[in-house]
Amino acid sequence: MNERRVVIPAPARTGLTRTTGARTRLIDPWRISLWAVQLLLAAVFGDDGFVKAMHPVEALTETFNWPGQVPEGLVRFIGGSELAAALGLVLPTATRILPYLTPFAALCLTLLMWAAFVFHTMRGEWQMLPVNVALGLLAAFVAWGRLGKAPVDSRFED
Repeated sequence: MNERRVVIPAPARTGLTRTTGARTRLIDPWRISLWAVQLLLAAVFGDDGFVKAMHPVEALTETFNWPGQVPEGLVRFIGGSELAAALGLVLPTATRILPYLTPFAALCLTLLMWAAFVFHTMRGEWQMLPVNVALGLLAAFVAWGRLGKAPVDSRFED
């Protein structure tokens, strides 16, 4: 039984290297779970936003009841907002360019799901409430995680 252990030495702390005080693990469960939730939310909201932004309202009314009963501009605005949020969940963190936009997009989605919860409650569409709650909680998890638990540093910070 050959047992192999890999020991990774910590970098030497000299005046020439910049250290943050905490060493980042390559496999961090928080980062992995946040990425998984971010990609899931981006897929859900990207698809839903594309449909609301591009398809005719008559076709949307066959799938959902509410698009035919609200102004078309509101349906398009919601679709565009969902598309922008889907991009904002992934691109800033992936490129590390303006990564603070990811928790901002997640917060906006949380608020959007809260508004959808209120809207569907007022209309008596009880079957939509668990979906709104689940997506809102996942978006709040991403916002919390990217703001405090596992933030992403910008590539341009010194």
